[in-house]
Amino acid sequence: MEDLFTSLLISTALFLLLFSPSVAVDNIAANQVIKDGETIVSAGEMYEMGFFSPANSNNRYLGIWFKKTAMGTVVWVANRDLPISDTSGTFKVSSEGLLLLSYCDDTVIWSSTCSTFVRYINPVAQLLDTGNFVVKDGNSTDQTDLIWQSFDYPGDTWLPGMKFGKDFVAGVNRNLTSWKSTNDPSVGQYVNYVDTNGYPQMLLRQGLVVRLRVGPWNGMRFSGLPDEIPNPIYSIDYAINQKEIYYKYDLTSSSVVQMVHLTWDGIIEMMHWNNRSQDWFVYATGPVDTCGRYGICGPYGSCDINKNPPCSCMDGFEPKRPDEWSMADWSSGCRFRTPLDCQAPEVFWKIRGMKFPDTRQSWYDHSMTLGECEIACRKNCSCTAYANIDVRRGGSGCLLWFGALMDLKVCGESQYLYIRMPASLLKDDGLTISQSGFNKKIRVLTVTLSISLVLLGMSLAAYVCNKKKKRSSTQGRGHRVYAFDKRDSNVVKEDIELNFISLSKVVKATNNFSIDNKLGQGGFGPVYKGVLESGEEIAVKKLSETSEQGYGEFYNEVVCVARLQHRNLVKLLGYCMDGNERILIYEYLSNKSLDLHLFDETKSSMLEWPLRLDIIRGIAKGILYLHQDSRHRIIHRDLKASNILLDHDMNPKISDFGLAREFGGDQMTAKTKKVVGTHGYISPEYAIHGRFSVKSDVFSFGVLVLEMVSGKKNREFSHEDVNDNLLGHTWRLYTESKYVELMCPSFRNSCIVSEVKRTIHVGLLCVQNLAQDRPTMSYVVRMLSGNSALPPPKQPAFFVGEDLPNPGLFSAGVDEASITTLEPR
Repeated sequence: MEDLFTSLLISTALFLLLFSPSVAVDNIAANQVIKDGETIVSAGEMYEMGFFSPANSNNRYLGIWFKKTAMGTVVWVANRDLPISDTSGTFKVSSEGLLLLSYCDDTVIWSSTCSTFVRYINPVAQLLDTGNFVVKDGNSTDQTDLIWQSFDYPGDTWLPGMKFGKDFVAGVNRNLTSWKSTNDPSVGQYVNYVDTNGYPQMLLRQGLVVRLRVGPWNGMRFSGLPDEIPNPIYSIDYAINQKEIYYKYDLTSSSVVQMVHLTWDGIIEMMHWNNRSQDWFVYATGPVDTCGRYGICGPYGSCDINKNPPCSCMDGFEPKRPDEWSMADWSSGCRFRTPLDCQAPEVFWKIRGMKFPDTRQSWYDHSMTLGECEIACRKNCSCTAYANIDVRRGGSGCLLWFGALMDLKVCGESQYLYIRMPASLLKDDGLTISQSGFNKKIRVLTVTLSISLVLLGMSLAAYVCNKKKKRSSTQGRGHRVYAFDKRDSNVVKEDIELNFISLSKVVKATNNFSIDNKLGQGGFGPVYKGVLESGEEIAVKKLSETSEQGYGEFYNEVVCVARLQHRNLVKLLGYCMDGNERILIYEYLSNKSLDLHLFDETKSSMLEWPLRLDIIRGIAKGILYLHQDSRHRIIHRDLKASNILLDHDMNPKISDFGLAREFGGDQMTAKTKKVVGTHGYISPEYAIHGRFSVKSDVFSFGVLVLEMVSGKKNREFSHEDVNDNLLGHTWRLYTESKYVELMCPSFRNSCIVSEVKRTIHVGLLCVQNLAQDRPTMSYVVRMLSGNSALPPPKQPAFFVGEDLPNPGLFSAGVDEASITTLEPR
């Protein structure tokens, strides 16, 4: 009897061991396979990971969803655009630390990325109670030392603890992208992201069109949101430095379940789980009303939801197109009743209760005071407004706006905004201005201005008379003469040969500027691909009404490019003017711009060393032509990777001459109060003192050379704990004789090391701090093509080290931020 009882116990134990459900685990080891039907559950059972099908769909996706509360709410999907049609899916962690999603006998359809070539001995994947699925080295005791994490690749959900923004070191953009529909997780048309052009801010895009903007963070809240006490449920962390820019929110209680969700139709929802109703409660959404739509009132237009109509012009402004405003079309915005004039007295209007304008055309410095900020804005005629960045402790930091102020909204904002205004409006409108001692100088400025205007009038009269004589002497030469701005009869006419193409032909060629034909967007405006009736492919550059460049750049580019002929310069085929339309027509280059290849992880692998060197040499020859071999010496002033176009044979062609300057006779240098170009490419003497010359272009070319070798952007570069940009990093490698470490890994097997070293050496010579130390482009071309000994370079400009007098001057913008203010010519 005892033996029978013992046997029964053993049998029961074996049955329970073999057939009872297994205990859920939160991690998997290398090469451990998880099949469809099996799941991983976080330690606290907050989240579960496995295969699922959306409602009304048979497709299978690998995803993460809530388990204990809000059961079944999906927060992350791996194979969004590559669903599995059956239940044959599996996933595992490879011995290299890669997540591999497969179906039907190990056909891999999705995998994670890895930024290093290190082979991990014991990689482990784990689902955390934060909803983050991480891959880490099982032998490492540092919990933050991760090989990969799902938080770096969010879908349509922003969870607590997840960084939202950009990691410049890892090259990661943490954006939200909507589902295609309620039951289709594939990538939809809406993207919520942190834009770092100028001071960082959150934008919501539908395709290429901005639909919503959350104002910049001011230390306590987002500008444009109501003033309120800090939320007791969560806290927001904001970080901005050379390595990363991000927002992050953390919950103050573990019992609270919250998330931010981007719906398939473009609504941003802040959601809280209600345990009582067992459902999600949406406590805030965006856009919330008519004024939430981006730029509904146009430039300088102010939106107030409590008014009917909601759009109006601020004091001192008037509708730009009154007839359109009377029909409730406010998109044209407002304009100054008295135009701004740098030569006339100006003041700053101090206002509050206004959402800060779009910061994509802005500059910032965290160390400046408000007084220093006003001085900086007053010195730059293109600066239209300024404000403190941080409202805490009485205010700190400086934020400057350039160009028209966009997306203004009346709200409960307590932060002050200072808008540049003509002083004449002070008497008419009784505006409150900033107290800077300006009024004490107004009489002196008025007298000075009167004298200046008399002298200016005399100079203009002599100038116009001289131009009339020149035009009369050339009328019989058979050249066509155009006035490039028909609204202004005083615009100087140019003696050039260029085709005029009618607007109807341009519209037909671009299918009425169809979004499907759009190639990109620049400071001038959108660029479209077109096909003329002859079958010739063209690139159509259309001046945008909101462009900060305008008619001056249009005129400058037409006159400049029409007279230039070189195989390494883009060819201008014609132009179009019709009413307010200003359009440039170029040859179409099928491989588009260099930056799309150079800084793209996939495309850059196809840029082997011989091709990179050919591109570098081609660019150098194009610049040499501009500086020395053309009829007129041209300083480009905006050389960068995005302004180098590539034809079907990958031959480089320099483009975008809207900011170029022409030097006459023996002129070698010029000086300006308005710096134009792109941060990261501008030479120090130009950025600090406004002096530019052919050596300014040499500096920009040197930056471009080092970017070509490394495959990294100068402004976004960061290396370990050393606060260097790309120039500083290259200099350190040069002084340590470690050139090769700069090379992009994709071409290390296709290069001649001596050629790469020589090219880096030439690049360092071009970016030396003093202009006189830099070589001319003729010498650069010889150095790139020869084998003679090279002089040793001196320390580069903008080297971020102890020797830099004022590093803060060059660290204001992390992204490439273009300054596109036009100088008088």
